[in-house]
Amino acid sequence: MEESSPVDLSSCCQSCGACCGYSANWPRFSIESEEELAAIPEALVNDRQSGMRCQGDRCSALQGDIGRATACGIYAVRPEVCRTCMPGDAECAMARRKFGLPAIEAS
Repeated sequence: MEESSPVDLSSCCQSCGACCGYSANWPRFSIESEEELAAIPEALVNDRQSGMRCQGDRCSALQGDIGRATACGIYAVRPEVCRTCMPGDAECAMARRKFGLPAIEAS
């Protein structure tokens, strides 16, 4: 069994950001309405209009240093896939492993 560290789930995303640097294919758009997509700054949308623009594997809306202190530059209008990623879920654990960060336990 993989060891986990106790983490304050209310602030763990702001001290992580691994999911936002996991892959250039994520975050992608899925069920957003036209109005929701229009709220995302055009400069942050990829050329195919299928997801967020990335710099390497890192979402261009991510601010800060992964594993230290991060924030989403468009948090209020972020894509649905970003809204559904939860601390400690499978996607979170996979992203944290990529960056060598300890696993966290979901509540």
